[in-house]
Amino acid sequence: MEVFGVRDIYAVLKEKGIVLPKPPAAGGLYTPVQEFGEKFLYCSGCGPDLGDGHVITGKVGEDLTIEQGQQAAYNCALNLIANLDAKTGDLNKIKRLVKVLGFINSTDDFNQQPKVLNGASQLLAEVFGDENGIPARTAMGVNATPGDIACEVELLVELR
Repeated sequence: MEVFGVRDIYAVLKEKGIVLPKPPAAGGLYTPVQEFGEKFLYCSGCGPDLGDGHVITGKVGEDLTIEQGQQAAYNCALNLIANLDAKTGDLNKIKRLVKVLGFINSTDDFNQQPKVLNGASQLLAEVFGDENGIPARTAMGVNATPGDIACEVELLVELR
């Protein structure tokens, strides 16, 4: 699964049966992926809607279990990867993931946001590898999200 000594992301996706969704449409006036410096990409937050009509909404700790929240975070990461693919034209240009920030729609007394964000982190590590796919991260609980989505996740990436 390597091309010239570099992990072939498309081979990994195929081997694991992971199909990227169509990049989500922007939900406002912003750029889904913004370049800065010579080697960095900042990915705007993505929600869990994969465009199949089954968006995951509600608060973790009230409407949703941790496992349902993890699925929502996984979906967010799929959307982030789809946006990166659209922006770069080649996911193999990604050197490493630098930072993940997750906003978990949760009740005031819920304190397991890191477990929920693991749904995204596990997918990113699986696709990009442990060395390059496990970034620094922050998991925050919030009292409201756009459209009552279960979570929103953003990503900072370094290119080769």
